[in-house]
Amino acid sequence: MAKLFQHGTLAMLVDGLFGGTLTAEALLEHGDFGIGTAEGLDGEVIILDGVAYQALADGSVRILEPEAMLPFADVNQADFEGHVVLPEIEMSEVDATLAKELSYQNTFVAIKISGLFSRVQTRVVKGQQRPYPTLSETAAKQQIFDAQNIKGTVVGYYSPKLFHGASVAGMHLHFIDDQHQFGGHLLDFKADQVKLSWQILDGIDLSLPIKDSEFMKHQASDVRDIQQSIAESE
Repeated sequence: MAKLFQHGTLAMLVDGLFGGTLTAEALLEHGDFGIGTAEGLDGEVIILDGVAYQALADGSVRILEPEAMLPFADVNQADFEGHVVLPEIEMSEVDATLAKELSYQNTFVAIKISGLFSRVQTRVVKGQQRPYPTLSETAAKQQIFDAQNIKGTVVGYYSPKLFHGASVAGMHLHFIDDQHQFGGHLLDFKADQVKLSWQILDGIDLSLPIKDSEFMKHQASDVRDIQQSIAESE
């Protein structure tokens, strides 16, 4: 079975450690499917079929350059072992729908949903400059985008509560359309006739930026503060 490769932690982003510490090229050596964000919290990264796309706050989507730096990302080698075709599904129903197919609450699961979406709402954070704000402070600067009747793919993960802080407990989903012109962090969707695929991951390979002096000297926030900040930014 495959493992989840994660660079950085969500707790780092909560405290404003937005500096890039891994190149896109190096990240893609560990997987061809995943999500993340670029240096400075600049947009939302969606990795699909081995290509890293960056959804930007101006509404555009571009391919991330190999030398682009990321502070946080999750990837795995896609090998989806299960799927179900659904006539319709909403974002709030993904957890319960997946639970009908398998038991997964204590492990990581890669999730892919492809097909026709009658409604999609995403958000994208504008790139920040040093001195970086905290994650919750960027929430007021995020851009909200809506699309209707669009074909595309949901890319993301379920992470168990045990790892909250290292990652987002529960569902963390991004979206990109088939034309690679619309994407971002998913806030909501309603889909018609889609294929929900899953891949159970049997562990996590956590990469920490130990050569980054800012990270090595940083005193992390209290766990409760981290949880609150995550909730405010979602």
